[in-house]
Amino acid sequence: MALKRGVYLICGLCSLALGLLGIPLPILPTVPFILLAAFCFARSSDSLYQWLMEHPWFSDALKHWESERAIRKGLKRKAYIVSGLSFALSIAIVPLVWVKFMLVFFAIALGVYLRNIPELED
Repeated sequence: MALKRGVYLICGLCSLALGLLGIPLPILPTVPFILLAAFCFARSSDSLYQWLMEHPWFSDALKHWESERAIRKGLKRKAYIVSGLSFALSIAIVPLVWVKFMLVFFAIALGVYLRNIPELED
């Protein structure tokens, strides 16, 4: 049992780190990694799970996701704006055409993913 908790803890910490990196980097999505971190912490560390669920950046979204599998309309709008701007900047900066196409593909995939998430009124 201790080994299983340790694996969940390591996965949760890695997911949290990737989620935090995803805030400024367009290729890494923040929300799925934070959700995965919450899932792993719930199975490995009560204190880290509570910390994440009460964190000012993530608590509101995590609680809505946990209870209703939806996010607030304003948060979704922010996700569209920040993702769009960071992808646009990345596409403008990258010199390789195949990388530009890959970024466009990821941007479209992220947009479709975000569109399919149910919305809550603000």
